[in-house]
Amino acid sequence: MLLSADGTRTPGTAALFAEPSRKGGVPPWAGDFRPANSAGRGPKNAVGQTFTLELPDGSTGKVVVQSLKSGKGGVVLALMGEDAPPF
Repeated sequence: MLLSADGTRTPGTAALFAEPSRKGGVPPWAGDFRPANSAGRGPKNAVGQTFTLELPDGSTGKVVVQSLKSGKGGVVLALMGEDAPPF
């Protein structure tokens, strides 16, 4: 689930990954978010905006939408995590 600053909730599926942390820092993480069919193209004007990503277990993380790709499979938002990964 993507949660915008105004409280709008966008259901969907996220595929996330983390990379090894550098020199004991916070590990960088990123992933893709595919809005559910009911959500259409997802949040409007999402590129460059910060959202809260809420995982099924209730954990959350801040993400910035890097890009939006449209294809046969629908819309995919590329996410870049901020702070510690929620997984």
